[in-house]
Amino acid sequence: MSAEKSADGGADDDGPGIREGVERSSGDPKVLLAMNAVLSTWFAWVVVWGLDFLGVAALTAVNVATLALILFGVTYVAVLR
Repeated sequence: MSAEKSADGGADDDGPGIREGVERSSGDPKVLLAMNAVLSTWFAWVVVWGLDFLGVAALTAVNVATLALILFGVTYVAVLR
């Protein structure tokens, strides 16, 4: 099957798609939580650094940790809904 045919919505004879695989995934939820924590912290640091650069907020560990916890909580709830 060519790439053009599959991109145009041609018949899919490859078996179940990604949706079925994700719905039946038996992965470790601790990996998801760890990735969420790391990415939330990194993104919070970037946002607080940008706010510090603009003079809106100070780049402190408390500001980064607060935003990281908020981001972690929001993404955790969004994934579990």
